[in-house]
Order: sequence, then structure tokens, then C-alpha cells
Amino acid sequence: MMDSLIPLLSLIALEVILGIDNIIFISILADKLPEAERNKLRYWGIGLAMAMRLCLLAIISWILKLDQTLFRAFEIDFSGKGLILILGGLFLIYKSTKEIYLKTEMVKAENPTSTPKHSFSKLLTEVIILDLVFSVDSIITAVGMVEELWVMYTAVVVTVIIMLIAAKPISEFIQKHPSFKILALSFLMMIGVSLLAEGFSFEIPKGYIYFSMAFAFLVDIIQMKTVKQNTA
Repeated sequence: MMDSLIPLLSLIALEVILGIDNIIFISILADKLPEAERNKLRYWGIGLAMAMRLCLLAIISWILKLDQTLFRAFEIDFSGKGLILILGGLFLIYKSTKEIYLKTEMVKAENPTSTPKHSFSKLLTEVIILDLVFSVDSIITAVGMVEELWVMYTAVVVTVIIMLIAAKPISEFIQKHPSFKILALSFLMMIGVSLLAEGFSFEIPKGYIYFSMAFAFLVDIIQMKTVKQNTA
């Protein structure tokens, strides 16, 4: 039991880090909905993420085949996982770029108080697409770290519980501070580039990515506090 504790804690920590990207994406999409439906999208999105991970674990033999080469082109081996990551990366880059454009360059409507209506089902579909991408990446990473299936199941369930608890505070923080929304979208764009590179068999060390995110977040915190003090 003790021999499995360290791998379990390590896997939970890794899954939480990967889950933060998911939470940020869901939070930004939920912000487009009326207040009454935002929690619904968060819970559905995170709940479906857990369901996908558990289902993928149940068909673990098929998941392992996703990491095997399907074909070779331009001296690059493409696997099922790679194709999913490429499509997911392109989707994430497209969505984050579009959201940044809408929030910074889009001409304001004649009636600035009116906000465009967004379909709950459409936003949920976008969440499901990213859930699938992150779930495949997460499960293959888990399989590479541990051998015991119960450790993987436990890590997924614990991670989703943490995500459910953290989703609303993170969403409210991003909504309260608009500058962090742009920063979060930039993070998602960086994750999209990382997924795209990994799909082409060029893996960018995740430590570099998350360190740069943490540094940018710290700079934004310092800037926010400085502006607050100067306006006080």
C-alpha cells in the first residue's frame, strides 16, 4: 500500500496541473452564459471530464494502442494520440485567439449593455471536445507513470473533486479581474501550441510551460497591486 502512495500522490498532482487548463477553458466559456447557467456548465464540463477518463481507463488496452504509430509522413511518426492532440491544439489555438480578438479588438455594439446570447449546448460541445483531448493525454500519461489500475481510478476521482471545488473560485477570480482573462486565454493558446507540437512528436517540456505561466501570473499580480496602490 505504501509503495503505491507516492505514485498516487504524484499522479494526483500531475492530474491537477493538467486539470487547471480544463478549468480555465470551462470558466471562460461559462462567463458567456447567464449567471444561473454558469455553475451548470462548470459541473457538466468537469463531470463529463471525469466520465471520459473513467471510460478510457475501462478500455485501457485500446488507449495504449493510441500511442502506437499509425503512419509516417515527412519523417514524422503519427499516432492516434498525436492526431487527437493536433486537432485539439488547433481547436484550442483557434478558440483562445478568437476570444482574445473579441475582447480586445471587436468593435463595440451600438448598445454596449446588450450581450450576445450563447447556446448552452454549443458551449457544452466545445467543452466536450477539449475534455476528450485532455482526457486522452491524461490517461496515457497516467499509464506511463503507474501500473495499478486502482491508483489511476483513485487519482482521477480525487482530481475531479479538487476541480469541482476549485472551478467556481477560479472562475470568479478571472471574471473579477479582466486582465487575468486575457492572461488565461494566452495560457490556453500556449497549451494549444504545446499540444500541437506534441502531436508532431516534438514535446515541449511541461515544466518550462508552467513555469512561464506562473511567472506571467506573478507579474500580473504585482502589476495589479501596484495599480491599486497608486489609485488608492
